[in-house]
Amino acid sequence: MTRIDELRLLAKVARLYYQHGLRQTEITQRLNVHQSTVSRLLQRAEKEGIVRITLSVPSGAHPDLEEALQTAYSLREAIVVDSIADDDQIVRDLGAAAAFYLETTLRPTDVVGISSWSAALLAMVEAMHPMQRTRGAQVVQILGGVGNPGADTYATHLTRRLANLVAGTATLLPAPGVVGSAEAKRVLLRDRYVRDATTLFNRVTLALVGIGAIEPSKVLAASGNIFSPQELDMLRARGAVGDVCLRFFDETGQPVATPLDERVISMDLAQLRRVDRVVGIAGGLRKTVAIRGALRGGLVNVLITDGATAERLLQPATDMAREPGRRHAKVRRAAAGRPHPHESLRRHPGAGTGARLRGRRVRK
Repeated sequence: MTRIDELRLLAKVARLYYQHGLRQTEITQRLNVHQSTVSRLLQRAEKEGIVRITLSVPSGAHPDLEEALQTAYSLREAIVVDSIADDDQIVRDLGAAAAFYLETTLRPTDVVGISSWSAALLAMVEAMHPMQRTRGAQVVQILGGVGNPGADTYATHLTRRLANLVAGTATLLPAPGVVGSAEAKRVLLRDRYVRDATTLFNRVTLALVGIGAIEPSKVLAASGNIFSPQELDMLRARGAVGDVCLRFFDETGQPVATPLDERVISMDLAQLRRVDRVVGIAGGLRKTVAIRGALRGGLVNVLITDGATAERLLQPATDMAREPGRRHAKVRRAAAGRPHPHESLRRHPGAGTGARLRGRRVRK
């Protein structure tokens, strides 16, 4: 076969595959060649420059930041959303992204653990659409949902609403997140309905959690599930930077053990680490140090956050401490300088799905 004959065959196979949309098996039948030959020819077409596959990243998508976070913190997935420097708007934007994530990844066999008293989780539930394909999923509160009488309907609504949306069942944790004494906790843990919830903790396959700073959020403060200023000072003195489900950790994500743990009714950090997917939904300057600690400690393996927070998480902690309010152009330039693996998308044509040409997904 001469060079021009080979190039002609490469062009024909590429045209049938990419422009006419034929599958490799169909090309095999039309040209009377083996399927492995078609796969090899498609690879050669890329190497020869006959086929050039590009990806146009839409405005508002941040694949570079997402991949950098995944690499830096060994995350299963990172989702970075556009937002503005307003905590309420960040919460709404994160909630919408979390809703889409849950709608596309939840399985009927999942046992979903959801934390209480999180504005971002409530925003997620409010943004979700009803789902029938997930019928059979279970939803359980993993942080006590009883609090101030004017606020505890918040946590109950969050859990029941999510269960209804996914056509699943809800198990409430009918106890405060923080009780007055260790003895009060022991009494409550003997309650039948409390045990129903805590027994499910070890079966949770997907945990949805907020990541809190030491200073409680408005929602948490309104619930009454908070510690006194003196107790918060003690936590800071012992190195605590944040919490998940009112379980406090330091800047490396290690638990900060204090007597306060004996008054918290929630999934603990050891149980959380055993969950297959732990989705942390948090953003904003106030929570950046806490998010960093949770990531370092492996407390979450999926992160949904905003762009500015993502940039702060990708710079050294010492730099962030010196200039907490500055937009970090250096990080953006560094991220922009790293080639994203999908820009060229040099995929093996016979290896599976994902590559695109003019919006067409690679088929076999």
